Amino acid sequence: MRYTRAPLWERFQKYYTEFPSLGLAMDLSRMNFADDFFDGMEARMQKAFQAMAALEEGAVANPDEQRMVGHYWLRNPDLAPSPQLQQAIKSTLWEVESFARDVHTGTIRGANGPFKNLLVIGIGGSALGPQFVAHALGHPQTDRMRVFFFDNTDPDGMQKVLSQFDAELGQTLCLVISKSGGTKETRNGTLEAKAAYQQNGLRFEAHVVAITKADSDLDKLALANKWLKTFPMWDWVGGRTSETSAVGLLPAALQGIDIHKLLDGAAACDAITRIESVKENPAAQLSLMWFHSGNGKGAKNMVILPYKDRLEVFSRYLQQLVMESLGKELSLNGQIVNQGITVFGNKGSTDQHAYIQQLRDGPNDFFVTFVEVLRDGISPSIEVETNVTSGDYLHGLLLGTRQALYEKDRESITLVLNELSPFAVGVLIALYERAVGFYASLVNINAYHQPGVEAGKKAAGAILDLQLRIVKHLAEQEGCPLSLAEIADGIVAPDDQEIIFHVCEHLAANPDRGINKIQGQTPFAAKYVRV
Repeated sequence: MRYTRAPLWERFQKYYTEFPSLGLAMDLSRMNFADDFFDGMEARMQKAFQAMAALEEGAVANPDEQRMVGHYWLRNPDLAPSPQLQQAIKSTLWEVESFARDVHTGTIRGANGPFKNLLVIGIGGSALGPQFVAHALGHPQTDRMRVFFFDNTDPDGMQKVLSQFDAELGQTLCLVISKSGGTKETRNGTLEAKAAYQQNGLRFEAHVVAITKADSDLDKLALANKWLKTFPMWDWVGGRTSETSAVGLLPAALQGIDIHKLLDGAAACDAITRIESVKENPAAQLSLMWFHSGNGKGAKNMVILPYKDRLEVFSRYLQQLVMESLGKELSLNGQIVNQGITVFGNKGSTDQHAYIQQLRDGPNDFFVTFVEVLRDGISPSIEVETNVTSGDYLHGLLLGTRQALYEKDRESITLVLNELSPFAVGVLIALYERAVGFYASLVNINAYHQPGVEAGKKAAGAILDLQLRIVKHLAEQEGCPLSLAEIADGIVAPDDQEIIFHVCEHLAANPDRGINKIQGQTPFAAKYVRV
């Protein structure tokens, strides 16, 4: 059936669905699919349901690495395919709760007293999930600990973070999160933190916990240096789906967030999204809308617009979950497909004054997901006008923006949450994890590996090796200014002059590296000298 725009109220009643057990509703009425679209996708969707069922039963769902994919077991351990895995999940949850309780009561404390601050050191899924939850659910008046993050290898950024609690390092607990234990950004953050503790006369090892895979380099380091504790990560949980493992649960529990309610929300969403009926399954509906809008090829961008300050990090969290999972060159059959969906977003109504102008009047290369939270907050709102609160304005701006886009034939989905709570955040996490898995099946790709990320890490390693050769050669020619060509000849890298240029510029910009730049007639005629 060809799509024709039906009266909106009629279409809304047909494609608006409430999921009362989740405190969630979904409106698809402003997506331009034909009424026979779901019927036409039924065979593909049934195949996706079957693939998901096999995954949850313990099938090898990541064929490239011959691994199971089991993040769904984390909120229902009894579904794990062996008693050993079931016990591992349950015992880890108990250890998380026990450790958080001992920290909160002061049984486990820092050199200068009970722990007040928490520094989470990780990157990617080891940081974005915990950041999303901390931002969504934390509050200065109720948090048991203040939470900070090292989520990059930017020394200035790390110093900025440390400056917020440098007088309280002796009451700051560090969590170092790395599955492999070899992630360089996390290693660097750990070394920067350790140096800060040592400069303050503190023993770093008495203030740090590891979350990592058994027998990883990080695990061995933690054990050898008697860190406070280690918590497990498993091969069958990817970083971007690790929020309901110790990766997310430990920082949340330490902050004082009710992790059982978060797990309950995720488990409830998992139960609903196992139903093999599109009408009753919100994750199936989401994945089919992604397929429809991008014609199964990711032809349109996904714009995430939560109208809630607490959900500001949600779009960044989804960038990794969606783009790392779905951005793949090859299909499961080995064919070149270059799949993926680009995700961007911030929050409403900030975006009324940013990129909404382009969304309405520019290229129609996107679909929007509005996220509405019905309850404004815990405290009553003042009236900013007669019978109108700030929250009413926010709600009006959401509905108005949605309508303005609809008038220009711009597609949108609307997710409605009754409130923002640990349960609701658990629902959101599980909803998008499942939708990503379904969509991957619909387009026949592996959602659970990330070869492009590994390629980037290898390339970065090669550049650092090149830098070491440059520094060594300049040291051997100390006091003798060298051109880019002379450096390239000296380290036998004639094809790498562009990279050598960038490396030398960075070295020369940092006085502590001992490399000076002598300007030339052009940027490329400059010379560099070790002094």
